[in-house]
Amino acid sequence: MQIGCVQLLEFRNYRALAWSPAPHLNVITGPNAQGKTNLLEALGFIVTGRSFRTARAAEVARWGSEAAILSGDLIRGETRRTVRRKLSRLEDGTWQTTGESAPEWARAIAFGWQDLEIVNGGPAARRNFIDGFAARLYANHVPTLIRFRQILARRNRLLQQRSVDAGLATRLGPWNEQFATVGMELLGRRRKAVAALQTELARVYAALSGARSKVEIRYRTALGEAAEPAALLAALERRQREEIRRGQTLVGPHRDDLAIEIDGVDARAFGSRGQQRLTALALRLAEILPVTDAAGTAPILILDDALSELDPTVRGHVLHEIQSAEQVFLTTPDAPVVDGAAMFHVNDGSLVPA
Repeated sequence: MQIGCVQLLEFRNYRALAWSPAPHLNVITGPNAQGKTNLLEALGFIVTGRSFRTARAAEVARWGSEAAILSGDLIRGETRRTVRRKLSRLEDGTWQTTGESAPEWARAIAFGWQDLEIVNGGPAARRNFIDGFAARLYANHVPTLIRFRQILARRNRLLQQRSVDAGLATRLGPWNEQFATVGMELLGRRRKAVAALQTELARVYAALSGARSKVEIRYRTALGEAAEPAALLAALERRQREEIRRGQTLVGPHRDDLAIEIDGVDARAFGSRGQQRLTALALRLAEILPVTDAAGTAPILILDDALSELDPTVRGHVLHEIQSAEQVFLTTPDAPVVDGAAMFHVNDGSLVPA
């Protein structure tokens, strides 16, 4: 898959932009705070319908504007689909996103500074990462995740009554059944996603680092290897009194985590920030092959400042690895020498060939 002609109107610091990126590697240079990341955000928004930087639509439109419009041509072989999206301020001050849906085969993988949280942040960041990856592999993962969160919220409201009686146990029963069924469905897809990621992650990390270090990712759950809803249901029953006392659900996929290890050591404790950043980047690049297999076409790759904090040798390995991808957008303050790359320069919301 590739993005053809892109048009932006009143998006972030771009008042108006029309751009036709190159079909393979696009390197976007320029000083900080001039619009490089904003441009990548727009590309991701066209493909996915959301920002990889913020959940607040109000932050996306140019300051003082009532609307922002984005459009782009999504191309796969001889197929070309124009996707147009509009963000509008409503009378009550809220923002609404409208426009066409991207075709099912359209995928984008984005890397940014926030991805360091996958390695050194809390469990929620790693759960969000694996859920985002699973959503690119399995069409029904997001609906399952939404349903699970709804059930979890309803169950927690019951637990917050903190009343240990037969009536509460009776009311919890149907929610426990749903929680166990949907929870194990969610957990099963996460496990499959981790397994799909692991094989490619080992190859990518070795290629990027140029070292023989072994990197592993494993799914961590209190349920061990259990795969049936009965196991989660039993865990809920064992902890019911404690859950009622604390007013929250204490076991389930919302409490799970990923173990990311380098040579058997937790990546959070491994080496420098540059090594942690390389691990986060390797995780994103490892998504490419599984997503390609699932979608039937390669995703576009959106890399924001991916070369920072890496030594020159590793930077060269990264550039070599991404050149085999379908279409890549890479921002960097400097201009690396890359054979065959299309070079562009951003300054104050304008984009010109470099």
